[in-house]
Amino acid sequence: MNLYKTTAIVTVFTLLEHALGFVYRILLSRTLGPEGLGVYQVSLSVFAVFLTISSSGLPITLSRVISKHRAHGYRRGEQAATAGAVLITAVCSVSLTAALFLLRGPFSQVFSDPRCADVFYIVLCGLSFTSVYAVIRGSFWGHKRFLAYSLIELVEEIVMIVVGVVLLVFLHSEIADVNRAGIAVLVSYLASFTIAVCYFFIKGGRLRSPRGEIKPLLRSSVPITTMRTASSLVSSLVSVLFPMRLMAAGMSSAKAMSAYGVVGGMVMPILMIPNTLIGSIALVLVPELSERFYKGEREKLADLVKKALNTTLLIAGALIPVFLVCGEGVGILLFGNAESGRLIAGSAFLLLPMSLTLVSTSILNSVGCERQTLLFFLCGAAGMLLCVWFLPARLGSGALLAGMACESLITSVCSLCLLAKKTGKLRSGKYFLRLFGVCAVISLAGLALKGALVPVMDYTWAIVLDAAVVCGAEALCFHLFGLFDFKALLRKFFGRHPSPRPASRDAKRISENIL
Repeated sequence: MNLYKTTAIVTVFTLLEHALGFVYRILLSRTLGPEGLGVYQVSLSVFAVFLTISSSGLPITLSRVISKHRAHGYRRGEQAATAGAVLITAVCSVSLTAALFLLRGPFSQVFSDPRCADVFYIVLCGLSFTSVYAVIRGSFWGHKRFLAYSLIELVEEIVMIVVGVVLLVFLHSEIADVNRAGIAVLVSYLASFTIAVCYFFIKGGRLRSPRGEIKPLLRSSVPITTMRTASSLVSSLVSVLFPMRLMAAGMSSAKAMSAYGVVGGMVMPILMIPNTLIGSIALVLVPELSERFYKGEREKLADLVKKALNTTLLIAGALIPVFLVCGEGVGILLFGNAESGRLIAGSAFLLLPMSLTLVSTSILNSVGCERQTLLFFLCGAAGMLLCVWFLPARLGSGALLAGMACESLITSVCSLCLLAKKTGKLRSGKYFLRLFGVCAVISLAGLALKGALVPVMDYTWAIVLDAAVVCGAEALCFHLFGLFDFKALLRKFFGRHPSPRPASRDAKRISENIL
């Protein structure tokens, strides 16, 4: 199966999983209420920190190590590495679980509401299972079994939803609703663990003595785990620090929390839309990049990096005009909040560094640069915290978005410089200039059209029509200027051979540049 079909399959499964999760979130909000949903969210947020500590760096590290052994035909090494990763995460997760249960009294004081501790300890029972599952999933990643990887993730989501609906809607019990929601999460962890382990052994997976593999796994995974744990902690710190700095700038407590809620609950989910597509691309490319890197195929590695970067630029470039022109309308129509719309439109260009950070960090981790990506993250996080501390008095709620922009710019620039060093030279400069030249013209035309439509017709229809025109203009211009070829993409997906007619120069260039 080629990269195009694989990426499409992963993307479809990811979109379906997110859509189901969104629907389930609506159910939870109706059954638990705002207060219960808050308890549920706080409990899972704290649990996520311990899940990050116990396993987050191992799946991508195991994937890279398996790709390395595959490149050299060393089957025994693949099995030993898998066993080593399972052993590490099992020891870590079991130790954390035991310690947290032994210290339940003191640790429960972390939560301001005792109900949070109840839900947390329900879900904590599944920490070891979901940690081991994450490692097994990493072995699927390394062997390029993306269908199994995506399908089990989807099944986990479906199990949680089904069990949650049964417990919350159909089963009457004295157990608190929020605790039943926690039980649904625990059951989903057990289900995904069971399915993954069974599939692993059915497909011929074996575990051998991990001697010689544990230290390399730890050396590579610890920086990634540290980065992701630090990211969780920085997010928690920002959620406390940002409202505090807004209050110091003169806002009331209610307004400060409202400002944080607008950015975190309304603006950020919209800005994260590109991550679904780009995350799918990164997921598919990581084992391929690792294999090319360890085989010493520098030219093929550089070509894959170029395709990944160009595709990322295309996704971000296609969304920037839409966000810039229609962002205010999105905030009003979806959230009934004009301020969120203004922030969405104002932060449209933030999509570019955020997208490049995601893909470049994944690429660097796949070629053994985990320590460098940790350093880049820490530099970016420092920039974020400085913005959150000093800018609220001048920018208000926009200070948090400015901090995110600073973090993404620092991380993406440093990562791209290291990528250029690793591959010899980045080859996406000309594509970037042509793409964003076209996007700038479309954005200006879209803004002009919006200014003409809004005064003379219903606001909703004006935004919908403007968005349709912008998207149509993008499709036409991307094709005319050799930025994307829809026919070539269809041939890649469906295996249709091109006609005998000689391909145009633009079509050849497109097929070379876009994943």
